[in-house]
Amino acid sequence: MKAERERREKILVAEGEKKSSILVAEGKKEAAILEAEAEKEAAILRAEAQKEATIKEAEGQAEAILKIQQANADGIRAIKEAGADSAVLQLKSLEAFTKAADGKATKIIIPSEIQGLAGAVTAISELAKSDGAK
Repeated sequence: MKAERERREKILVAEGEKKSSILVAEGKKEAAILEAEAEKEAAILRAEAQKEATIKEAEGQAEAILKIQQANADGIRAIKEAGADSAVLQLKSLEAFTKAADGKATKIIIPSEIQGLAGAVTAISELAKSDGAK
């Protein structure tokens, strides 16, 4: 009887240890799965945040470009409405050329229209002087 009880006790202890090991392994497995799913969701959220940031940045740049182009168009419209003659337009092109010449270029090619501008500027300044003298 005593031997039978000891045998059953050993069987029950072995079964308990077996079930305990199984439960521990299943717990580790579920924890690993949950951790992997959490990392996956975090990666997806980071990617979506990066995508939205890139889209917002691109929209901001597009809006800035649009505003610059609108300002340029308004400037051109104002010049046309003011009835600017060729001398004013040549002065504006000289200003634009001056900005371009401020760059790091080693060679500058001057268009023929701008070369003739020097004479026009001299003539305008002479007219201004003669009008001031009268």
